[in-house]
Amino acid sequence: MRKNPYVAVWPVVLIALFGLRSAAVRAAEEEGFKPLFDGKTLAGWEGDPRFWSVQDGVIVGSTDETRTSHNTFLCTTKTYKNFILKLEFRLRNHNSGVQIRSKRLDDFIVAGYQADIAEKRYMGILYEERGRGILADVNPEEVAKHVKPGDWNEYTITCDGPRIRLELNGFTTVDYEEKSPEGAKEGIIALQLHAGPPMKVEFRNIRIKELP
Repeated sequence: MRKNPYVAVWPVVLIALFGLRSAAVRAAEEEGFKPLFDGKTLAGWEGDPRFWSVQDGVIVGSTDETRTSHNTFLCTTKTYKNFILKLEFRLRNHNSGVQIRSKRLDDFIVAGYQADIAEKRYMGILYEERGRGILADVNPEEVAKHVKPGDWNEYTITCDGPRIRLELNGFTTVDYEEKSPEGAKEGIIALQLHAGPPMKVEFRNIRIKELP
């Protein structure tokens, strides 16, 4: 019995077409986004080289070899106002965060809004570093249901006028409206290493879409 060669070919074609469609959908979803990390260097960022490096296409922050006496940050050289920021992070231990609309001070110290990254209690909160403290809290048990401990997680951070929204792996942890004149309207983006025990955090796929 002669086999029909198209029977074997069609599944491959369908898989290829599906792959192309998925790529097109992803491209559409990412339309307007620009990378903030080139995957090779820290171009466009500034931080203490004792703590920050690029390894295997990932930004690595670590205090394993050198301790820090204060929270230290890797900062963008550019400021941003209204935007959607997407990134992936993997926390080994302790506490980190993503600063938005923030101000860089001396010795890579930063003040401003922070989307918190933590092992347990503070994951997903909106905090103001060197300012008003917790601006929007969360239910830790509910947030924990959406976190992949020790694995890659995605933050989507939207700043649009007075509104700041934090989404962790697609789950909205905070939807905050700033009503105080103290709230910054523009500033740098920065990645945090927290003072305390030796820690490590990694970041990748950092991209931004600026809004009007």
